[in-house]
Amino acid sequence: VQLQASGGGLVQAGGSLRLSCAASGRTFSSYVMAWFRQAPGLEREFVAVIGSRGGNIYYQDSVKGRFTISRDIGKNTVYLQMNSLKPEDTADYYCAAANIYYGADRSKRVGSYEYWGQGTLVTVSS
Repeated sequence: VQLQASGGGLVQAGGSLRLSCAASGRTFSSYVMAWFRQAPGLEREFVAVIGSRGGNIYYQDSVKGRFTISRDIGKNTVYLQMNSLKPEDTADYYCAAANIYYGADRSKRVGSYEYWGQGTLVTVSS
């Protein structure tokens, strides 16, 4: 599967953005989908995951209540709605796909995903 992320940009603190990740192929509904982010000088970190059927949704603690992950199988797209953005949310955001759901803990690991899109930059100004 090929992944194409979009929707990043510059926003003021407290604002909102919606990231999209369009997937190629007809087996999109079988993949576990996730968002990760990477700030300059830091390791890539987990943000959110959604199971193949829309369940098994988990978030990084720092984004709970502010970010929402969802998927539209008809459009082969996964979304990340980001509200109440903070300067510390500034990063390149990456979508990822996995063939297998490994459970709540392993689904938060970079190594659990076989496919990655290019990053889309989110910059939150204070």
